[in-house]
Amino acid sequence: MSFEESEERQALRKAVAELGRSYGHEYYTKLARSGGHTTELWNEAGRLGYLGVAVPEEYGGGGAGIGDLAAVCEEFCAAGTPMLLMVVSPAICATVIARYGTDAQKSRWLPRFATGEARMSFAITEPDAGSNSHRITTTARRDGGDWLLSGRKVFISGVDEAEAVLVVGRTEDAKTGKLKPALFIVPTDAPGFEYRQIEMDLVSADKQFGLFLDDVRLPYDALVGSEDAALAQLFAGLNPERIMAASFSTGVARYALDKGVEYAKQRSVWGAPIGSHQGLAHPLAQVKIELELARLMTQKAAARYDAGDDFGAGEAANMAKYAGAEVAIKAVDTAIQTHGGNGLASEYGLGTLLGAVRVGRIAPVSREMVLNFVAQHSLGLPKSY
Repeated sequence: MSFEESEERQALRKAVAELGRSYGHEYYTKLARSGGHTTELWNEAGRLGYLGVAVPEEYGGGGAGIGDLAAVCEEFCAAGTPMLLMVVSPAICATVIARYGTDAQKSRWLPRFATGEARMSFAITEPDAGSNSHRITTTARRDGGDWLLSGRKVFISGVDEAEAVLVVGRTEDAKTGKLKPALFIVPTDAPGFEYRQIEMDLVSADKQFGLFLDDVRLPYDALVGSEDAALAQLFAGLNPERIMAASFSTGVARYALDKGVEYAKQRSVWGAPIGSHQGLAHPLAQVKIELELARLMTQKAAARYDAGDDFGAGEAANMAKYAGAEVAIKAVDTAIQTHGGNGLASEYGLGTLLGAVRVGRIAPVSREMVLNFVAQHSLGLPKSY
């Protein structure tokens, strides 16, 4: 076991950080406040191969693992230029298609995921089911050689930027009549597919949408992989989602901590830098400790996933997501407190993060469901829900 990242990953981190800093947090917030998107940064990151590091080499990607893609995500966030669609498009969608897609699906999508040209959203959450895949009501039924897909989804990221959505639906088992999960690639311009923006009290360049699917007609090959393997396919995407969410949170935590530490060193009151006072130094030090612990668990989760240990990755990914969300909230709060009133002034780039980091406790899986998972699967306690 090594606690040192490879030279290749360290070099990747350095290059991504430099690109992110060349745009900067002001670039991001300006777009977020105006309703824009980080299209320019996304396209450049794609051209440089950063978005496709985990796509198989035979399809033009870097052939690396989720750990490398998570490192890319973390560095962009640490530079103040987070891109939420990274958690979805190259992590969930590209991973699921690479592992379970047909040859035709791989050939169509993976080369374009590798360059960042393809953007695909992921839709599982429903108004009445949340993320409970056993209660999903979005249903596909056969109509000749096609599928007809109907249902609703909510809080789906980046649909306005995507050309397709990977939709978690259900199909009827011909033998038992029971519904089972299935994944479908749905073009955003398909007849019967409608999306509406959900107004959020967040300053973010990534928007949230509600989806309405009314007998959306899809060819049979819109189904990803096999009908019988859908649950495995679903969790093949959810583990990378949690790992990426953890990296997103730890990246934002690094950004906030760096701002707090820099201010604590430069701001002087009563003849001494405010960072010399334990009342400010200790909270910053606590954030640093908790941040490094969260990063270690994230790296462990990625290593297990890349090694093919899906169950072990699931446990570690849930723990990493939990730890990352908690330290991001603490880092932003501590950095703002260190700045005093300046912490809420726009020029210091911290106030807009208050709501953003709070999302990490809710999505892509709530803190409470992570605790349920750990209680049941890690500790062997009775199921509580």
